[in-house]
Amino acid sequence: MEVEEMEDEGSSPQSEDLQLAQQDSPEGSAPVENVFVDKKAVVKLTEGLLSHYLPDLQNSKRALQELTQNQLVLLDTLDQEVTKFRDCNTLLDLNSLFVEAKVYHNKLVNIRKEMIMLHEKTTKLKKRALKLQQQKQREELEKEQQREKEHERERQLIAKPAKRT
Repeated sequence: MEVEEMEDEGSSPQSEDLQLAQQDSPEGSAPVENVFVDKKAVVKLTEGLLSHYLPDLQNSKRALQELTQNQLVLLDTLDQEVTKFRDCNTLLDLNSLFVEAKVYHNKLVNIRKEMIMLHEKTTKLKKRALKLQQQKQREELEKEQQREKEHERERQLIAKPAKRT
């Protein structure tokens, strides 16, 4: 099947017609069909097609550029938010470290108090032990002196022979 478009001005169709496409039939055995179209018609159809779709395409292009720009802004904003969350996590880590340091500081203070208390107790025990030792030495000295007195007394009680004159 052949389709021919004639120019409106009357020029010959063979000189200005273009063969645009050759199509094979789906079966592959049918003959090739030639389609002849006028150049002016192709130009007008192209212009019409472009004038019909180009504004929408340009609007779509602008919308896509705007969306891309908005996505970049959103990515920057998300990056800033992620940075803020990381900073918050860092602050939480610091806070937990400070809390832990405070707990260990309190433990050290308690250990120090306990050591001071133990030192005072050992000092008192040493003084008491020294006093007890001194008292025991005095008692032993007194017992020794008592024994010596009794020994002396017994010696004096022993009968002495009288002296002859």
